[in-house]
Order: sequence, then C-alpha cells, then structure tokens
Amino acid sequence: MSGLIQDFRYALRQLRKSPGFTLTAILMLGLGIGGNTSIFQLLSAIRLRTLPVRNPQELAQVKIVGGNRGMGINQQYGELTQALWREIREKQQAFSGMFAWSLNQRYVGRGSEMRHFNGLWVSGGFFPVLGMRPWRGRLLMPDDEGMCPVRRAVASYSYWQRELGGRDLAAGIKLIADNDLVEIVGVTPPNFFGMAVGQNFDLALPFCQPKEGFRRDVFELSVMGRLKPGWTIQRASADLSAVSAGIFEATVPPGRDPETTQTYKRFQLAAYPASTGVSTLRDDHGSLGLLLAITGLVLLIACANLASLILARASRREREIAVRMALGAGRGRVLQNLLVESVLLGGTGAIVGLGVATFLSRALVWAISTQGDPVNLQIVTDWRVLLFATAATVVTCVVFGVVPALRAIHTEPLSTIKAGGRGTTMGRERFSLQQGMVTAQISISLVLLVGALLFVRSFRNLLTLNPGMRESGITVAFLGFWQSHLQPERWASYETELLREIRTVPGVRNAAISTHVPLVGGSWEHGVRVGVREGTSKFSWVSPDYFDAMEIPLLRGRGFGRDDTASSPRVAIVNETFVRYFLSGVNPIGQTLRTNPEPDYPPTVYEIVGVIPDTRYNDLRSPTPPMTLAPVSQFPAQGPWGWVMIRSDMPPAAIAAAVKRTLAKKYPDVLTEFSDFQQQIRDGLIAERLMAMLSGFFGLLAVLLTAIGLYGVISYVVAQRRNEIGLRMALGADRGQVVVMVMREVARLVAVGILAGTALSLIAGRSAGSLLFELKPYDLPTLLASIALLTTIAVLATFLPARRAAKVDPMVALRYE
Repeated sequence: MSGLIQDFRYALRQLRKSPGFTLTAILMLGLGIGGNTSIFQLLSAIRLRTLPVRNPQELAQVKIVGGNRGMGINQQYGELTQALWREIREKQQAFSGMFAWSLNQRYVGRGSEMRHFNGLWVSGGFFPVLGMRPWRGRLLMPDDEGMCPVRRAVASYSYWQRELGGRDLAAGIKLIADNDLVEIVGVTPPNFFGMAVGQNFDLALPFCQPKEGFRRDVFELSVMGRLKPGWTIQRASADLSAVSAGIFEATVPPGRDPETTQTYKRFQLAAYPASTGVSTLRDDHGSLGLLLAITGLVLLIACANLASLILARASRREREIAVRMALGAGRGRVLQNLLVESVLLGGTGAIVGLGVATFLSRALVWAISTQGDPVNLQIVTDWRVLLFATAATVVTCVVFGVVPALRAIHTEPLSTIKAGGRGTTMGRERFSLQQGMVTAQISISLVLLVGALLFVRSFRNLLTLNPGMRESGITVAFLGFWQSHLQPERWASYETELLREIRTVPGVRNAAISTHVPLVGGSWEHGVRVGVREGTSKFSWVSPDYFDAMEIPLLRGRGFGRDDTASSPRVAIVNETFVRYFLSGVNPIGQTLRTNPEPDYPPTVYEIVGVIPDTRYNDLRSPTPPMTLAPVSQFPAQGPWGWVMIRSDMPPAAIAAAVKRTLAKKYPDVLTEFSDFQQQIRDGLIAERLMAMLSGFFGLLAVLLTAIGLYGVISYVVAQRRNEIGLRMALGADRGQVVVMVMREVARLVAVGILAGTALSLIAGRSAGSLLFELKPYDLPTLLASIALLTTIAVLATFLPARRAAKVDPMVALRYE
C-alpha cells in the first residue's frame, strides 16, 4: 500500500510538471466520457428507470398483440376500449389487482380564459394497486368512480405548488376542470409523474360513465395490473390468450362491416412488462442508441490521441525510466507507476465528464422539447449512470494507458543511457504503433463525418421539401365552444359564424375551416370502395376557401361552393394518388366512391367533382396516401369545436392576438388557441434536428481530434528523425524534398485510413438507413465530400510539421552523431 501511495504522489508531481499535457488529457477525456454519459443518462431516464411505485417489477400491461390495426378512434397510449377493460377485469386470473388509465389534455376554467391541464383519468384501483400514499389529503378510490359528472380530483405535487400555491386542502379547493366543478381531495408524492415517462400529469380524475354509455370504438385506455405471486409474463399472456375469444366476442364495436368485425374478433390479448411505464419518446427518439455509438467512437478517438501523447511523453522519459530500472526498480513497479498516472488522468476526466454529462443531458431534454409538447424528465445521476461512467473510465484507462506503459518498460536501460540526450536514427518501426493509431483515428473520423453529413443533408431535405401547400403565413386557430350550451344541430352554423367573424379581422387575407390540420401528426381514415376496387383513403372536411387559403391548385373539375350543403348530394375532391390507385387510366370526374360504415359515419356515396395535386398529409416523411376532401357542411360528426386555417401577412403572434380580441368581445364563452403552422411542422422534425445537430457536432469534434493527433504524431516523428533529416540535407536533399518526404508518409497513413473508413462507413450506414429522408446510406457525393474534407484537414495538420522539418540545420543535427 505504501508503494502505491508513493506512486500516487509521484504521478501527481509528474502531471503538475506538464500542465499543458495534463489539461489537454483531462479535457479530451471529460468531453469523451461526458458525451457518452449524457446520452446514456437520457436513455436511462427514458427506457431503464423503473416507476416510483411499490414493487414496479410486478407490473404488466395488457395489450392487443400487434395492435388494433388502426381500427376505431385511437388516442395517445390508448390500447383498449372501456368495454374491453371491463371484460378483462372480470375474466382474467393472472393479476392480484388491475387498473386502467388514459392521458389527455383538457381545459381548466371558463370561457376565453380557459387554459390547458394534463389530465390523468384513472379507474378506482389505480392508486391502491400501485401502492401509492398521498402527500396531502387522500387519493382516488373505487368509490370515486360512477356516473358523470366527476366531483373529485387529485393534483400532482408540481401542479399543487405551481397553480394552487400549495394551499391547505382542508379549506376546500375547487376548480372547473373539463367543464365540471371538482374538489381537489389530495396531492400525490413529489416523485410521482404518472405512468407516461416524459409527460407529467396535472390532475388525476376518476372515470365516469356518461348517460349514453361508453363507446366501443374508442381505444383510449392503457390497462395494467400487478401479477399474482409466482406468475410470470408468459403465464399471464397464456391466461389472457385463453379468454381473448370471449372478450372480443362480447365487445364488438357496432356499425362495422362484416370483414372488420371478423378481424376484431380474431384479436388476441397478451401481457407485457410495465415496470418502466410507457413513453412515446422510446419510439420518437430511438436514434439515441445511435448517438451513444457515435459518442463512443469519439471517446475512442480521444483515447487514441492520448495514447499517442503518452507514447511521445514516455519516449522523452526513456532516460529517466532507464536510470530507475538500472538502479534496481523492477519492470512491474515501473509499470504500476505509469498505470497510476493513467488512472489519475482517467479518474479526473471522469469527474469532469460527470459535470459535462449533467449539463449536456439537460440541454438534450431542452432540445427535444417544444412549446406545445414539453418533455419532463427527471435527470439524476443514479447508480446506473455512475456504473456506466465507471465502466467508460476503466475502458478508457485500458485503451490509452496500458499499451504505452507496456511499451515503455520494454526498453533496454543500458542502450538508452548510452544514447543519452542524443537524437536517434532508428527506423520507422519505432513509430509504427503511433502511426497505426493515427490510421485508426482517420478511419473512425471518416465514419463519423459521413454519418454527420448524411444526417445534416437528410434534415435539409425535410426542411426544403415542398409539401404541396403553403406553410408560411398560416396561423392555426382552435375554437372550442362547448361552454356556449348550443344544441348539436347548431354547432355547424355556429362554427361558420365564427369563421365569418375571423375574416373581418384586419390583416386576415383568408380563412377556412378544416377538420384536419395537415402535417402535424393527426390522421383520419375510411375504408373506401370505387367500383370493384377497395382500399383506404385519408379524409378531411373543409370549407370552400380552404384550397385558396392553403394555395393548393385545382387540377381538374371544380372546387366546393355555397351550394354544397348538408342537404345537397355528397361531393368530394381527391388527390392524384387516389386517382392512380382507385381509377388508373379513367377520368375521375363524375365517378363515385362509397365509404364503409363506422360509428357516426354511415356508409356514404360521394361524387368526385375535382382533383388536386398530391400534398403531404400527416407529416413530411410519409409518402402521400390516397386523400379525399369533402365540404365541411357535409361533415357527419360535427362537435362543439373546430380548426380554422388563417392566412395573413402579419406575424403569427400579432394576428392571433387580433383574432382573440375580436372573438372575445362578441363570443366570450369561446375558447381560442393559436399556433404557427410552419413552427408546428418544424416541431415535428425535432428528432431529425437532434440527430443532425449532435452528429454534426461530434463528427466535427472527431475530425478536430484527429487533426490534433495527426499534428502531434507527425511533429513527434519529425523531432525524433531530425538527425536522419539533417543527414539527407547534408547529402544534398533540398527543403522541398524533405517536405515531400514527410507529406508522402502522411499520404500513406491517410490513404489507408480512408480505405478502411470507407468500408466501415458502408457497413455502418445500413443501421442508419431508416433515419434518412430521400438519401441512401451509401450516397456517393456525401462520401466524396467527407473524404475531401478529411484529406484537406489532414494536409493542413501536417504541413506545419513538414515545413518545420525542412528548416532543420544539417550542422546542428550532425553535431549529435
């Protein structure tokens, strides 16, 4: 132990003597370890950390195997219907307790001043099965379920502090939530965010049954339970599979065609682990795993750089090490001393890396959040993060510390002491290890650079894509008028009245109603028959001015007019993809299409009166599907809300404020919300932007590290070969020939590195193919641009050492021989 302490002190003295080397090493390690740890910290928060409930490993989720095939109305995290939940609860044998929940954004307050809250609707067994204890008051129980309206609610700790001021519940806190007057009876613990990772709830409310009963076609619930002692996921799945036929037979949604009904009856239920909850982030940001691999390669380059620096440093310390060994120090003791130095560097780099990781991980959470969809993740340095950082540090120390240390102790003390301070004319094999490391750095840098350019170009392709409609200058207005207490038959005319009022606002050039806001993720689909051809088509119902407001031209036929009313024959406008799929080679004007029956959507025959060009539907990435647009006056499922697309040359915030003021004066009970259409589209590209930004940053960092490494190695090689260079110049070689000699050496290293990097890029590109848009992973221009950039940087990095080598004075160099 005393020897180890001595080595520790000696290593500290040696590192203090070389502050430049020490700071460079710690900075490179801190960035490398910090980058890796930050990505892992985010992955841990999204995928690995268990829910803050009692025995989370016992939780399982019940889902339909393979999903519901898009049947019915699907809400976020909605796997099952209310009817399925009740049947499962009665017939299952695998769970000691079960609960269901759904997460929706609703409104608190009245009139135009209503504001959002994230609502968690739960069954009575939700909190008891989770083993949750209240922070204040009480939590919801089975007795709180019943007929609508809801009377009681539970607040999350953050909402209680933020919106309710942490008030005492005994005084009675009542809110108008989702149009019902509810009393806040309890507060959940501070660490409980709900069941959806990244989406904190504000208020938890109990399920209530409306007078008309629950709809069987709305997949809105996530159903979970606590497994009985001794039961496994596999056994629970077998139990659920056995009762699936009876459950689906008893819960068939009405109003469906026979084929859809039979498909529904063939569904099977299964159990899935639920200890970590659920999260859309696991699907939306699966590229985090690829980013972890990218940062790992950057760390590998940093390790190779450090190994080269330590080799060069060890060469300068050869005489010191030789003297110590000549005086009796064993090779093992010298090895231990050198490794302690590496461990000190690695440990300090890890500490710096944890600080960098904390900053970067929080920056990443900010980067994947949007104004309309904030991400709430608890970023903590738990045992998983510490274990990962420790493992990264150990691997790093092994990579950059062991090999140089082993090489240093295999020198012959006598020959080294005899050489003294003289230069050496030893052969090129002396530098083979460092050259190999440089070659590896070049190949890895090329892989990262190609990946970075691919992701940046893919993101650019999405940004510059023409979606077939106007993006800029469009403000989306959501109008909610459920507090106006209108009869359902008045909803459509009231929405049209609001539209006319919006058009009177100064600055509004045009405005139109649409049941679907394109390019922001929503979707509505119907089964369609055209002649003998069957398939599906996306549907939207729009007002007559929609095509002009969105600058979508009409290719054939006519648009919608004031004569297209609820009592007139049904008409439709379709896109070119619809024409190709259903009516290949036939004039579509005058043809008819028939929709399959669904709840609230009876089978309807539409006459095609027009054709529009293909436009993107629910996002920029997906190919254009068959699309059908019909007059909003003929919409069969009108609700007390709607969307208006407002075209204006004014800034979105200004036009939104003007419209809000106008409507608030005349219609104070109408809720108004506004968003910038173009910004909503950009927010949908957040995963692509994150990949482009981070891969670009780490790619450039890798190239910079490689350039530094190449510069350092060539400088060291030139310094060690100064006698050889002096002899060449004494024998007649001019400075240009010396520069060419050094550059030729570098060219060989770069060529080998590029060949290896090209092969690796083609192999690695396969894993990134699905993340690219209108770009192949083996894109030749990207590869050539990466090679050209890396080669240019390599030439610049080695020109200064080569030029310095050409300035060697032959007489000074020969004096040491």
